[in-house]
Amino acid sequence: MITAGLTGSMGSGKSIVASIFEHLGIPVYHADTEAKKFLGWDSVKGQLVNHFGDSILDMNSNIDRKQLASIVFPVPDNLQVLNSIIHPLVRIDFEKWLGAERDVPYVVQEAAILFESGFERFFDCTIAVTAPMELCIQRVMERDGISSLQVQERMKNQWDQEKKAAMADFILVNDGISMLLPQVLELHRKILSVA
Repeated sequence: MITAGLTGSMGSGKSIVASIFEHLGIPVYHADTEAKKFLGWDSVKGQLVNHFGDSILDMNSNIDRKQLASIVFPVPDNLQVLNSIIHPLVRIDFEKWLGAERDVPYVVQEAAILFESGFERFFDCTIAVTAPMELCIQRVMERDGISSLQVQERMKNQWDQEKKAAMADFILVNDGISMLLPQVLELHRKILSVA
């Protein structure tokens, strides 16, 4: 079974690409979604509160993700602490998930910071989704209800698209002009041909 890592900048369309793979019957592990689930674990919550303080908790003593984001995204060291807690759990969870996926030609892990985290080394191939920066910013503003400045602040913690594309085995262009679906279908055929 082939493992493929799928990445792209915020707003590039990597989730759309992941959805297309799922519609093609390919299992997709959504690393960012799974990472958010770990915020509900008492052990994770305890580590985060120890490092960032009680201000990251809501009135029900759950992690307030917006408050946590306001603390970690502007300060790279804080983001590194968060990632050092969450990334090992995601890696272990992915391995368990992968062990349950049998009789499929390949699987995909969707991860925003695949290259930044060094996780690309665990995959047989990598895929980068690219889009014009202005379009990415607009998409994230609409999706998350945040300002352009907030989007750009978060994007500073990710590698630029050119760097990701240079490291990727395959590049999908989602610029609103190039048709994304035919690109994904062609890539699907390529991966199947070697699976």
